[in-house]
Amino acid sequence: MYDLAIIGAGWAGFNAALKAKELGLKVCLVEAHQIGGTCLNHGCIPTKALISCAKQFSLAQKSSRFGLALDNLAFNFAAIQERKEKIILLLRQGMQSRLTGIDFINGQAQIISNREIKVDNRVISSKFMLIATGSHPLDLPKLKFDRQKIISSDEALDLSEIPSSLLVVGGGVIGCEFASLFSALGTEVTIAEKTPHLLPTEDQEIARKLEVIFKKKGIKVVTSADISAFNLENYTKVLICVGRLPNIHGLGLETAGVELKNNRIVVDEYLKSSCDNIYAAGDCTAKLMLAHYAAYQGTTAVQNIVSNSSQKADNLIVPACIFTDPQIASVGLSQEGAEKAGLKIKVYKLDFRANALAQIIDEVEGFVKIISNQENNKIIGAAIIGPQATELISSLSVAISAGLSIEQVRKIIFAHPTLSESIRESLN
Repeated sequence: MYDLAIIGAGWAGFNAALKAKELGLKVCLVEAHQIGGTCLNHGCIPTKALISCAKQFSLAQKSSRFGLALDNLAFNFAAIQERKEKIILLLRQGMQSRLTGIDFINGQAQIISNREIKVDNRVISSKFMLIATGSHPLDLPKLKFDRQKIISSDEALDLSEIPSSLLVVGGGVIGCEFASLFSALGTEVTIAEKTPHLLPTEDQEIARKLEVIFKKKGIKVVTSADISAFNLENYTKVLICVGRLPNIHGLGLETAGVELKNNRIVVDEYLKSSCDNIYAAGDCTAKLMLAHYAAYQGTTAVQNIVSNSSQKADNLIVPACIFTDPQIASVGLSQEGAEKAGLKIKVYKLDFRANALAQIIDEVEGFVKIISNQENNKIIGAAIIGPQATELISSLSVAISAGLSIEQVRKIIFAHPTLSESIRESLN
């Protein structure tokens, strides 16, 4: 009998398995498909691999600004896709190599009791279970995936050629990343968002800035959009990016007495389900569908299995990163969120045009925005749109987590010339 059986080898399940091994548990990791889950195989990694190539192409297109002459500039999309696959394979092999001491079982899991899982013809017994089965793309009632013209992010990542025109339905994180990616590679992109602005969960000023930048790049942005008003025949591909649903059906969770609600596994603050020996982590809990948050949940769940629920999964200082061009990142409270909470705040801001390195690398679009609570002068939120925003946000995650004040951050010496000094400069 195992101490812990984990279903799902994505970022939640994989990190949970490593933590369980570290804590001395006998653990097995069951995965129906490839190790790495959505993030490695159909999400974060392949998307950013393609985005990285598109960024290099964009930089090459403006090489004359750096005194360089690159003639007959072109890209080979088949080679771009091949590079993406090599990166995935390399990382997959790296993950597999770290599973020494963990039984990895490739097969479809079926829960047959609260202590038993059937995988193919094998029955696995375990004292505890952790469900980490991830999520899948959501379609629309009147716009179902046909996987040919009407596609999800999964199919978009495996296209063999760049579509001449693309309608992106949904202006959230995934939709904006794909719009930015394909536009950079020459696709005529239209993005349709049903709310009044792109990125409805992000800082509104950031969202408005991205919309302006998108329009400069030739992306057609339609907000408050009614998708029924669009003629789909006008587009080579239609990419649906309206959210994701937890992978919970067909597992046998009801057999084990696990409560489900609104297409998710219900867990308490310790990530325990309604069944005492079954925990859940990652997208299947539908809390924050971010790989790094899933990893946090997975390791926290294992710690609670070992310590009988002693650690709440209550760290909400979670950075959100969007790999558009320019990048976007945020952490903590947004300006709108802080105001809605009734906090008295002060907003600090610096345009990247004032940053020396941004000028040097010719990436000056965007700004740093930092929010403090005026009662104690502590930093409570930040949002960035601009070069390397996804890297810069980590410093502000640390500042918020450590409860640093504006004055304390002002005293930190940032290297010059760097993009990171824009954090300190924004507080002047």
